[in-house]
Amino acid sequence: MNERGRLFVAVIPPADVLDLLATIPREARSDVRYATREQWHVTLRFLGDADIDDVSAALSRVDAPSVEAVLGPRVERLGRSVAMVPCGGLDPLAAEVRRATAEIEHPVEAARAFVGHLTIARMKSARACPASGFPVGAAFAVNEVHLVRSHLSRDGSRYEIVASRSLGDYRGLPLNADHRQQRYGQQEQKRHHAHDE
Repeated sequence: MNERGRLFVAVIPPADVLDLLATIPREARSDVRYATREQWHVTLRFLGDADIDDVSAALSRVDAPSVEAVLGPRVERLGRSVAMVPCGGLDPLAAEVRRATAEIEHPVEAARAFVGHLTIARMKSARACPASGFPVGAAFAVNEVHLVRSHLSRDGSRYEIVASRSLGDYRGLPLNADHRQQRYGQQEQKRHHAHDE
């Protein structure tokens, strides 16, 4: 019998972006549970309880170029219970992940449009959103996507990466480590140049 788990496909920001997210204020409130650094990600598709081998095989069929994700410009509320940072630039990648995993359908997720965001907190009540309006912005290269297993507990979810899929460059070729570092370095230079202007 194949192993099953509570699964989703996600993008995980690099360390420097996680450092930036760590500067978001955390007001001590009993009705708020803040996501930890290890939990920060952008979900491309939630799959729920599914066969790990089946989803890993589906993930290997993702055929997409690397993209640039853009976080910001501020902390906002999503629905009644989520404080988040919007994330743009991932819609085509999310659509490709949905195509590749179409046979592994989640009944709720099937009718839900993709909204790129990174959750920083969940609220138990409809009080004011924590850190609402706090400015935060970053752009980063997305060179791979991850299949993540969520282990639920009273202390919150623990995430485990069970498979990854490298994306191609803009010509559709696989990215090796040198290409990834070069592309990320180019994006860093663009951001620094824009800041200098």
